[in-house]
Amino acid sequence: MNEIFYLTPLDGIYVIILSAFIGMEVVRKVPPVLHTPLMSGSNAISGIVVAGSIIQIMSNDIQLNAITLLSFVGLLLGVMNIAGGFFVTHRMLKMFKSKSK
Repeated sequence: MNEIFYLTPLDGIYVIILSAFIGMEVVRKVPPVLHTPLMSGSNAISGIVVAGSIIQIMSNDIQLNAITLLSFVGLLLGVMNIAGGFFVTHRMLKMFKSKSK
């Protein structure tokens, strides 16, 4: 009745692989009209990833192990996604500005 459910590292790998396939299928079926709101949601999720990886890196002792390495990779990819989203959004908004002479 009071059992605790533990995940093994192999279970974590299964979750990552399944979520990647599900994410690809969901994004593939999104119409072009919804790409900008989807990108905003992706930036929000990347912000959560960045915050979580900063917390994880700061909570670890300064040593090179798998957790620190994965946290750094998550931080790097999250920041790249956020920056790319801002650049794309800026470029899209620039297209709609009126050209003054």
